[in-house]
Amino acid sequence: MSYTVSESTASAVKAALALPELKKAFEFIREDDERTLKENVELAMIEAPTFHEEKKCERFMQLLAEAGITDIRRDKGGNAVGIRRGKGGTGKSVLLEGHMDTVFPLGTVKKPVYKDGAVFLPGIVDDTRALAEILSIARALDAAGIETEHDLILAGTTREEGMGSLGGMKDLLAELDTGKIAASISIDGDDLASIVYLGTGFKTVVVDFTAPGGHAYVNFGIANCLHAAARAVAKIADLEVPLSPKTTYCVSNFHAGSDSSIHAIVPKATIKINYRSESAELLSKLDAQIKDCIQKACDEESERAGTPGAVKWEMQVVCDVPACSQDQHRPVVESCYAAIEEFGLEPKFEGGGCCNSNIAIDLGVPAVCISSMYRKK
Repeated sequence: MSYTVSESTASAVKAALALPELKKAFEFIREDDERTLKENVELAMIEAPTFHEEKKCERFMQLLAEAGITDIRRDKGGNAVGIRRGKGGTGKSVLLEGHMDTVFPLGTVKKPVYKDGAVFLPGIVDDTRALAEILSIARALDAAGIETEHDLILAGTTREEGMGSLGGMKDLLAELDTGKIAASISIDGDDLASIVYLGTGFKTVVVDFTAPGGHAYVNFGIANCLHAAARAVAKIADLEVPLSPKTTYCVSNFHAGSDSSIHAIVPKATIKINYRSESAELLSKLDAQIKDCIQKACDEESERAGTPGAVKWEMQVVCDVPACSQDQHRPVVESCYAAIEEFGLEPKFEGGGCCNSNIAIDLGVPAVCISSMYRKK
Protein backbone atom coordinates (compact mmCIF):
# COMPACT_ATOMS: atom_id res chain seq x y z
CA MET A 1 0.00 0.00 0.00
CA SER A 2 1.07 3.60 -0.54
CA TYR A 3 2.29 5.28 2.61
CA THR A 4 3.84 8.69 3.12
CA VAL A 5 5.35 9.90 6.37
CA SER A 6 4.39 13.45 7.30
CA GLU A 7 7.06 16.06 6.66
CA SER A 8 7.24 16.98 10.35
CA THR A 9 7.93 13.38 11.43
CA ALA A 10 10.40 12.70 8.63
CA SER A 11 12.34 15.87 9.52
CA ALA A 12 12.32 15.06 13.23
CA VAL A 13 13.61 11.52 12.66
CA LYS A 14 16.33 12.70 10.27
CA ALA A 15 17.42 15.39 12.75
CA ALA A 16 17.48 12.94 15.64
CA LEU A 17 19.59 10.42 13.75
CA ALA A 18 22.05 13.18 12.92
CA LEU A 19 22.65 14.02 16.59
CA PRO A 20 26.21 13.20 17.73
CA GLU A 21 24.82 11.59 20.89
CA LEU A 22 22.63 9.21 18.91
CA LYS A 23 25.45 8.35 16.53
CA LYS A 24 27.57 7.55 19.58
CA ALA A 25 24.78 5.32 20.92
CA PHE A 26 24.61 3.38 17.67
CA GLU A 27 28.36 2.96 17.64
CA PHE A 28 28.20 1.63 21.19
CA ILE A 29 25.52 -0.87 20.20
CA ARG A 30 27.76 -2.16 17.40
CA GLU A 31 30.66 -2.51 19.80
CA ASP A 32 28.35 -4.08 22.39
CA ASP A 33 27.28 -6.81 19.99
CA GLU A 34 29.43 -9.56 21.53
CA ARG A 35 28.09 -8.89 25.01
CA THR A 36 24.53 -8.65 23.68
CA LEU A 37 24.85 -12.04 22.02
CA LYS A 38 26.38 -13.53 25.16
CA GLU A 39 23.43 -12.31 27.25
CA ASN A 40 21.05 -13.45 24.54
CA VAL A 41 22.41 -17.00 24.76
CA GLU A 42 22.54 -16.95 28.57
CA LEU A 43 18.90 -15.91 28.86
CA ALA A 44 17.79 -18.37 26.18
CA MET A 45 19.44 -21.17 28.14
CA ILE A 46 17.07 -20.41 31.02
CA GLU A 47 14.02 -22.34 29.95
CA ALA A 48 10.85 -20.31 30.22
CA PRO A 49 7.80 -21.92 28.66
CA THR A 50 4.63 -19.95 29.26
CA PHE A 51 3.69 -19.92 32.98
CA HIS A 52 7.29 -20.87 33.93
CA GLU A 53 9.19 -17.59 33.53
CA GLU A 54 10.32 -17.13 37.16
CA LYS A 55 14.02 -18.01 36.73
CA LYS A 56 14.41 -15.97 33.55
CA CYS A 57 12.63 -13.06 35.25
CA GLU A 58 15.07 -13.18 38.18
CA ARG A 59 18.12 -13.15 35.93
CA PHE A 60 16.72 -10.44 33.66
CA MET A 61 16.14 -8.19 36.68
CA GLN A 62 19.76 -8.72 37.73
CA LEU A 63 20.93 -7.74 34.24
CA LEU A 64 18.69 -4.66 34.28
CA ALA A 65 20.40 -3.58 37.50
CA GLU A 66 23.82 -4.13 35.93
CA ALA A 67 22.70 -1.94 33.02
CA GLY A 68 22.00 0.92 35.41
CA ILE A 69 18.22 0.61 35.53
CA THR A 70 16.50 1.59 38.78
CA ASP A 71 13.17 0.87 40.53
CA ILE A 72 13.40 -2.76 39.44
CA ARG A 73 10.57 -5.00 40.59
CA ARG A 74 8.63 -8.11 39.75
CA ASP A 75 5.02 -7.06 39.45
CA LYS A 76 1.86 -9.02 40.23
CA GLY A 77 1.86 -10.52 36.75
CA GLY A 78 5.39 -11.89 37.15
CA ASN A 79 6.82 -9.27 34.80
CA ALA A 80 10.31 -7.85 35.27
CA VAL A 81 9.98 -4.07 35.30
CA GLY A 82 12.57 -1.30 35.67
CA ILE A 83 12.80 2.43 34.96
CA ARG A 84 15.39 4.63 33.34
CA ARG A 85 14.45 8.05 34.61
CA GLY A 86 13.95 10.92 32.18
CA LYS A 87 14.59 14.60 32.80
CA GLY A 88 11.37 14.78 34.79
CA GLY A 89 8.51 17.17 34.57
CA THR A 90 6.57 15.53 31.76
CA GLY A 91 4.88 12.96 33.97
CA LYS A 92 4.91 10.60 31.00
CA SER A 93 6.78 7.48 30.02
CA VAL A 94 7.61 5.27 27.06
CA LEU A 95 7.29 1.52 27.48
CA LEU A 96 9.82 -0.78 25.80
CA GLU A 97 9.16 -4.48 26.30
CA GLY A 98 9.86 -7.99 25.10
CA HIS A 99 8.28 -11.17 26.38
CA MET A 100 10.23 -13.70 28.43
CA ASP A 101 8.26 -16.87 27.64
CA THR A 102 8.93 -19.20 24.73
CA VAL A 103 6.91 -21.89 22.97
CA PHE A 104 9.33 -24.68 23.91
CA PRO A 105 8.45 -27.10 26.74
CA LEU A 106 10.81 -27.78 29.64
CA GLY A 107 13.65 -30.10 28.64
CA THR A 108 13.92 -28.79 25.06
CA VAL A 109 16.85 -26.43 25.52
CA LYS A 110 20.21 -28.24 25.63
CA LYS A 111 23.12 -26.14 24.42
CA PRO A 112 23.74 -23.55 21.70
CA VAL A 113 25.06 -24.65 18.32
CA TYR A 114 27.31 -22.17 16.52
CA LYS A 115 27.38 -22.67 12.76
CA ASP A 116 28.12 -20.42 9.79
CA GLY A 117 27.98 -17.26 11.88
CA ALA A 118 24.62 -18.10 13.41
CA VAL A 119 23.53 -19.44 16.78
CA PHE A 120 20.93 -22.20 16.93
CA LEU A 121 19.06 -22.50 20.23
CA PRO A 122 15.32 -22.87 20.96
CA GLY A 123 13.89 -19.51 21.98
CA ILE A 124 16.96 -17.45 21.15
CA VAL A 125 14.93 -15.15 18.88
CA ASP A 126 11.29 -15.36 19.98
CA ASP A 127 11.59 -13.49 22.15
CA THR A 128 14.81 -13.68 24.16
CA ARG A 129 16.60 -11.57 21.57
CA ALA A 130 14.36 -8.66 22.56
CA LEU A 131 15.49 -8.90 26.19
CA ALA A 132 19.15 -8.78 25.18
CA GLU A 133 18.53 -5.79 22.95
CA ILE A 134 16.67 -3.90 25.69
CA LEU A 135 19.74 -4.31 27.90
CA SER A 136 22.06 -3.07 25.15
CA ILE A 137 19.82 -0.06 24.50
CA ALA A 138 19.97 0.88 28.18
CA ARG A 139 23.77 0.68 28.17
CA ALA A 140 23.98 2.65 24.92
CA LEU A 141 21.89 5.52 26.25
CA ASP A 142 24.16 5.81 29.28
CA ALA A 143 27.34 5.51 27.24
CA ALA A 144 26.18 8.29 24.91
CA GLY A 145 25.02 10.50 27.77
CA ILE A 146 21.49 10.67 26.41
CA GLU A 147 18.80 12.04 28.70
CA THR A 148 15.25 11.37 27.58
CA GLU A 149 12.37 13.73 28.26
CA HIS A 150 10.07 10.92 29.42
CA ASP A 151 10.84 8.05 31.76
CA LEU A 152 11.69 4.85 29.92
CA ILE A 153 9.97 1.77 31.35
CA LEU A 154 11.84 -1.42 30.42
CA ALA A 155 10.02 -4.69 30.87
CA GLY A 156 10.31 -8.41 30.31
CA THR A 157 6.74 -9.69 30.17
CA THR A 158 5.21 -13.08 30.90
CA ARG A 159 2.57 -15.22 29.22
CA GLU A 160 2.66 -13.77 25.72
CA GLU A 161 2.55 -17.10 23.92
CA GLY A 162 -0.28 -19.60 23.42
CA MET A 163 -2.49 -20.17 26.42
CA GLY A 164 -0.86 -17.21 28.14
CA SER A 165 -3.02 -15.00 25.93
CA LEU A 166 -0.83 -11.89 26.35
CA GLY A 167 -1.53 -12.10 30.08
CA GLY A 168 1.71 -10.47 31.24
CA MET A 169 1.11 -7.34 29.16
CA LYS A 170 -2.47 -7.17 30.41
CA ASP A 171 -1.27 -7.27 34.00
CA LEU A 172 1.54 -4.77 33.39
CA LEU A 173 -0.73 -2.17 31.82
CA ALA A 174 -3.36 -2.75 34.50
CA GLU A 175 -0.80 -1.52 37.06
CA LEU A 176 0.50 1.41 35.02
CA ASP A 177 -1.33 4.66 34.31
CA THR A 178 -1.97 4.14 30.60
CA GLY A 179 -3.01 7.77 30.21
CA LYS A 180 0.59 8.75 30.96
CA ILE A 181 2.21 6.30 28.51
CA ALA A 182 3.24 8.33 25.48
CA ALA A 183 4.03 5.21 23.46
CA SER A 184 4.50 1.47 23.83
CA ILE A 185 7.07 -0.38 21.74
CA SER A 186 7.10 -4.16 21.70
CA ILE A 187 10.09 -6.00 20.22
CA ASP A 188 9.17 -9.34 18.71
CA GLY A 189 10.05 -11.07 15.44
CA ASP A 190 13.01 -11.46 13.11
CA ASP A 191 12.59 -8.91 10.31
CA LEU A 192 13.61 -5.36 11.20
CA ALA A 193 11.72 -3.97 8.22
CA SER A 194 8.31 -4.99 9.55
CA ILE A 195 5.91 -2.87 11.60
CA VAL A 196 2.77 -4.11 13.31
CA TYR A 197 0.36 -1.33 14.19
CA LEU A 198 -2.92 -3.25 14.08
CA GLY A 199 -4.04 -6.02 16.40
CA THR A 200 -5.56 -9.29 15.20
CA GLY A 201 -8.04 -10.49 17.79
CA PHE A 202 -8.50 -14.14 18.64
CA LYS A 203 -10.33 -16.55 20.86
CA THR A 204 -9.38 -20.06 21.85
CA VAL A 205 -12.24 -22.06 23.31
CA VAL A 206 -12.74 -25.53 24.73
CA VAL A 207 -16.14 -27.08 24.05
CA ASP A 208 -17.35 -30.10 26.03
CA PHE A 209 -20.21 -32.18 24.63
CA THR A 210 -21.96 -34.48 27.10
CA ALA A 211 -24.66 -37.17 26.96
CA PRO A 212 -25.49 -40.29 29.05
CA GLY A 213 -23.29 -42.70 27.07
CA GLY A 214 -23.47 -46.47 27.14
CA HIS A 215 -22.34 -49.70 25.40
CA ALA A 216 -21.75 -49.46 21.67
CA TYR A 217 -23.91 -52.56 20.97
CA VAL A 218 -26.39 -52.69 23.83
CA ASN A 219 -27.21 -48.98 23.73
CA PHE A 220 -26.98 -48.46 19.99
CA GLY A 221 -29.21 -45.64 18.79
CA ILE A 222 -28.94 -43.35 21.81
CA ALA A 223 -27.69 -39.79 21.37
CA ASN A 224 -23.92 -39.88 20.98
CA CYS A 225 -22.07 -36.76 22.11
CA LEU A 226 -19.03 -37.69 20.02
CA HIS A 227 -21.23 -37.77 16.93
CA ALA A 228 -22.61 -34.37 17.92
CA ALA A 229 -19.08 -33.03 18.23
CA ALA A 230 -18.24 -34.43 14.80
CA ARG A 231 -21.37 -32.80 13.34
CA ALA A 232 -20.28 -29.51 14.90
CA VAL A 233 -16.78 -29.76 13.41
CA ALA A 234 -18.26 -30.46 9.97
CA LYS A 235 -20.57 -27.46 10.22
CA ILE A 236 -17.75 -25.18 11.39
CA ALA A 237 -15.59 -26.41 8.50
CA ASP A 238 -18.23 -25.16 6.05
CA LEU A 239 -18.29 -21.61 7.41
CA GLU A 240 -17.24 -18.97 4.91
CA VAL A 241 -15.12 -16.07 6.16
CA PRO A 242 -13.80 -13.01 4.31
CA LEU A 243 -10.25 -12.71 3.03
CA SER A 244 -10.24 -9.05 4.10
CA PRO A 245 -10.29 -8.15 6.90
CA LYS A 246 -8.52 -11.48 7.31
CA THR A 247 -10.62 -13.87 9.39
CA THR A 248 -9.76 -17.50 10.17
CA TYR A 249 -10.81 -20.48 12.25
CA CYS A 250 -9.33 -23.86 13.12
CA VAL A 251 -10.59 -26.84 15.10
CA SER A 252 -7.24 -27.73 16.56
CA ASN A 253 -8.06 -30.60 18.91
CA PHE A 254 -10.68 -33.36 19.10
CA HIS A 255 -10.70 -35.88 21.92
CA ALA A 256 -13.05 -38.51 23.30
CA GLY A 257 -12.86 -41.94 24.87
CA SER A 258 -9.86 -44.21 25.37
CA ASP A 259 -8.53 -47.57 24.17
CA SER A 260 -9.65 -49.20 27.40
CA SER A 261 -13.25 -48.30 26.60
CA ILE A 262 -13.06 -48.72 22.86
CA HIS A 263 -16.54 -50.30 22.73
CA ALA A 264 -18.28 -47.56 24.66
CA ILE A 265 -20.50 -44.69 23.59
CA VAL A 266 -18.60 -41.95 25.35
CA PRO A 267 -20.30 -39.65 27.86
CA LYS A 268 -18.05 -36.74 26.93
CA ALA A 269 -16.27 -35.39 23.86
CA THR A 270 -14.12 -32.26 23.65
CA ILE A 271 -13.02 -30.01 20.82
CA LYS A 272 -10.77 -26.96 20.91
CA ILE A 273 -11.19 -24.12 18.45
CA ASN A 274 -9.06 -21.08 17.64
CA TYR A 275 -10.57 -18.27 15.59
CA ARG A 276 -9.14 -14.89 14.62
CA SER A 277 -9.97 -11.68 12.81
CA GLU A 278 -8.51 -8.26 12.21
CA SER A 279 -12.05 -6.93 12.77
CA ALA A 280 -13.67 -6.93 16.21
CA GLU A 281 -17.08 -6.98 14.54
CA LEU A 282 -16.25 -9.99 12.37
CA LEU A 283 -14.68 -11.82 15.31
CA SER A 284 -17.91 -11.36 17.28
CA LYS A 285 -19.96 -12.52 14.29
CA LEU A 286 -17.77 -15.62 13.87
CA ASP A 287 -18.11 -16.37 17.56
CA ALA A 288 -21.91 -16.38 17.18
CA GLN A 289 -21.73 -18.57 14.05
CA ILE A 290 -19.54 -21.15 15.78
CA LYS A 291 -21.91 -21.32 18.75
CA ASP A 292 -24.83 -21.73 16.35
CA CYS A 293 -23.04 -24.63 14.61
CA ILE A 294 -22.51 -26.33 17.98
CA GLN A 295 -26.10 -25.89 19.09
CA LYS A 296 -27.50 -27.18 15.79
CA ALA A 297 -25.20 -30.20 15.91
CA CYS A 298 -26.38 -31.09 19.42
CA ASP A 299 -30.04 -30.62 18.45
CA GLU A 300 -29.68 -32.79 15.33
CA GLU A 301 -27.99 -35.64 17.19
CA SER A 302 -30.49 -35.49 20.06
CA GLU A 303 -33.49 -35.43 17.71
CA ARG A 304 -32.07 -38.28 15.61
CA ALA A 305 -32.16 -40.41 18.75
CA GLY A 306 -35.65 -39.23 19.62
CA THR A 307 -34.44 -37.59 22.83
CA PRO A 308 -34.48 -33.80 22.36
CA GLY A 309 -31.95 -32.04 24.57
CA ALA A 310 -30.00 -35.21 25.37
CA VAL A 311 -26.71 -33.80 24.12
CA LYS A 312 -25.56 -30.73 25.96
CA TRP A 313 -22.57 -28.48 25.45
CA GLU A 314 -20.51 -26.07 27.47
CA MET A 315 -17.87 -23.63 26.23
CA GLN A 316 -14.86 -22.36 28.18
CA VAL A 317 -12.93 -19.39 26.79
CA VAL A 318 -9.23 -19.95 27.54
CA CYS A 319 -7.77 -17.14 25.39
CA ASP A 320 -9.42 -13.85 24.54
CA VAL A 321 -7.37 -11.18 22.77
CA PRO A 322 -9.07 -8.05 21.41
CA ALA A 323 -8.98 -7.04 17.77
CA CYS A 324 -7.94 -3.41 17.63
CA SER A 325 -6.78 -0.67 15.31
CA GLN A 326 -5.28 2.80 15.37
CA ASP A 327 -4.43 5.56 12.94
CA GLN A 328 -1.48 4.46 10.84
CA HIS A 329 -0.19 8.03 10.97
CA ARG A 330 0.23 8.14 14.70
CA PRO A 331 3.69 9.59 15.48
CA VAL A 332 5.04 6.29 16.86
CA VAL A 333 4.04 4.49 13.63
CA GLU A 334 5.40 7.18 11.33
CA SER A 335 8.62 7.43 13.34
CA CYS A 336 9.31 3.70 13.04
CA TYR A 337 8.60 3.81 9.31
CA ALA A 338 10.90 6.78 8.75
CA ALA A 339 13.69 5.30 10.89
CA ILE A 340 13.61 2.01 9.00
CA GLU A 341 13.91 3.92 5.72
CA GLU A 342 16.83 5.94 7.09
CA PHE A 343 18.65 2.66 7.78
CA GLY A 344 18.30 1.68 4.14
CA LEU A 345 15.54 -0.91 4.50
CA GLU A 346 12.12 -0.99 2.88
CA PRO A 347 9.48 -0.71 5.64
CA LYS A 348 6.46 -2.95 5.43
CA PHE A 349 3.27 -3.03 7.44
CA GLU A 350 2.14 -6.42 8.60
CA GLY A 351 -1.61 -6.90 8.08
CA GLY A 352 -2.06 -7.50 11.77
CA GLY A 353 -0.54 -9.43 14.59
CA CYS A 354 -1.33 -11.17 17.83
CA CYS A 355 1.33 -9.66 20.04
CA ASN A 356 1.62 -7.56 23.17
CA SER A 357 0.97 -4.35 21.25
CA ASN A 358 -2.67 -5.54 20.90
CA ILE A 359 -3.26 -4.84 24.56
CA ALA A 360 -1.74 -1.36 24.46
CA ILE A 361 -3.62 -0.35 21.31
CA ASP A 362 -6.90 -1.65 22.75
CA LEU A 363 -6.35 0.57 25.80
CA GLY A 364 -5.75 3.62 23.63
CA VAL A 365 -1.97 3.70 24.02
CA PRO A 366 -0.05 4.53 20.80
CA ALA A 367 1.85 1.31 20.13
CA VAL A 368 3.80 -0.70 17.61
CA CYS A 369 5.52 -4.04 17.49
CA ILE A 370 8.85 -4.01 15.68
CA SER A 371 11.29 -6.82 15.09
CA SER A 372 14.53 -7.58 16.85
CA MET A 373 16.76 -8.45 13.95
CA TYR A 374 17.03 -8.16 10.18
CA ARG A 375 16.99 -11.27 8.08
CA LYS A 376 17.94 -10.96 4.41
CA LYS A 377 15.53 -12.92 2.28
